[in-house]
Amino acid sequence: MDQALNTAIADKLLEEAGISPATLIQLLPVAACLCDASHRFICCNQSAVALLGKTPAVKDVLFNNNLTTIFNPENGPMPDNWQDTILRPDNSIITVRGSITPLKDKTGAVTGWLYCFREVFLPDAQNATTTPGSHLNEELKQSKERYYKMIEEVEDYAILLLDRSGVIQNWNKGAEKIKGYQESEIIGQHFSVFYLPEDRAKKQPEKLITEAIRTGKAVQEGWRMRKNGTRFWGSIVITALHDNEQRVIGFSKVTRDLTEKKIAEDRIRQYAGELEFQNRELEQFAYAAAHDMKEPLRKIQFYNNYIFDNAADTLPEKSREYLIRSINAASRMHGLIDDLLTYSRASSQPNEMKMIDLKIIVEEVLQSYSETIKSHQTVVTVGVLPLLHIIPFQFSQLFDNLISNALKYHHPDRIPRISITAEKTQLPAAEITGTEIDTPCYKITVADNGLGFEPGHADKIFDVFQRLHARPDISGSGIGLAICKKIVLNHHGIIRAHGIPGEGASFDIYIPCDHS
Repeated sequence: MDQALNTAIADKLLEEAGISPATLIQLLPVAACLCDASHRFICCNQSAVALLGKTPAVKDVLFNNNLTTIFNPENGPMPDNWQDTILRPDNSIITVRGSITPLKDKTGAVTGWLYCFREVFLPDAQNATTTPGSHLNEELKQSKERYYKMIEEVEDYAILLLDRSGVIQNWNKGAEKIKGYQESEIIGQHFSVFYLPEDRAKKQPEKLITEAIRTGKAVQEGWRMRKNGTRFWGSIVITALHDNEQRVIGFSKVTRDLTEKKIAEDRIRQYAGELEFQNRELEQFAYAAAHDMKEPLRKIQFYNNYIFDNAADTLPEKSREYLIRSINAASRMHGLIDDLLTYSRASSQPNEMKMIDLKIIVEEVLQSYSETIKSHQTVVTVGVLPLLHIIPFQFSQLFDNLISNALKYHHPDRIPRISITAEKTQLPAAEITGTEIDTPCYKITVADNGLGFEPGHADKIFDVFQRLHARPDISGSGIGLAICKKIVLNHHGIIRAHGIPGEGASFDIYIPCDHS
């Protein structure tokens, strides 16, 4: 059977089946275009429309254009089997390869052309010889490949793609490292497999998905389970993914293993709790011990005073001297015990906080030292002081200790001067711990022109039993400034000391306005 007979039989079959040439083109498995003898488009199949970037809605534009406006004319006449680039309406460029088949009438004259082609992807070196736009396409392709490779290779983060119901679609190396599953074991499972049984019972995975749909993102930290049953502390971010119509089509899920950080934080909290408990026990012990020591000390003082009042004149001079020393030592011991009791009680009690005018407290303290102030002709200057939300009796102790020190350590060669001022400012950044740098506060300064102290002792003087000076004619237990520091810390503040030997000392107290 010759070719002509075959063609006739084929034409007859197509005619009886009602299949036109245009319909036949639609059935071809490749992109196909039918053109007239001048290479103007007549029709094409849907594969060609999709590949060329033209849609049926703009078919008039497509069909009225000559073929050379679509295929690059700069490459010269096209051979029967050709490869070329196409500039699409979105300015993207693709490379196609195909065949051109002439359509002839009975006389052998060419009446049309059939173009069959498909997209091909070329290696970099070959593709680099095409048009400049092809470089952009290749760079974009490589960029996408690098992006997906980057996600795949990340090991510190588990990065997953979930479908809309939470089923796992992909799996990177970080997920394998953190969760312990191979990709083949986990793809297709619901992400709730990582949650503890009690969390699954509470519908925690479903709640996170619901939150991500509602707000766009769900963030949580909690214990999760590896394949081998061990637990890890995961920081999880689930982000909703949307299509062009803003419909949720799936989720990205990023998990980081923060187990070591969690354990360290828990250990720090445990140590802090134990330290706080031990401090309370020590304070209670100090209070109980000091309180219990008072009773035998009272007896010693009573007996010493009785002997001094009734038999001192009959005692030998040496015995009388020892008795006086014993009375003075008992008096100092009594003062030390009182200071220890004050220190152990200097703890913050929120229900004792009151809004009070600081000037009232300062005036009461100054009144208690009126005789000493008068005897030394001391000049006291008090500026405008703020209202503070404080524990009143503690701030009375604070100013009592600071004013007492200013009077006690006055310079013998000049009139004592004490100034008490306040201003609104910010907490000093150098000593801030756990507080915002720009936290507003009141800075209260108590300054004098007394003996001063060495600048290197500015921190040491707040330690228990540390004294500004060791002069025997100046009494003190060395606890007063330690009490001051504890009171300021109770009010979430900072206290700083500044001194110049022979010129004076000043104490700056910073109390946050949040507590005022």
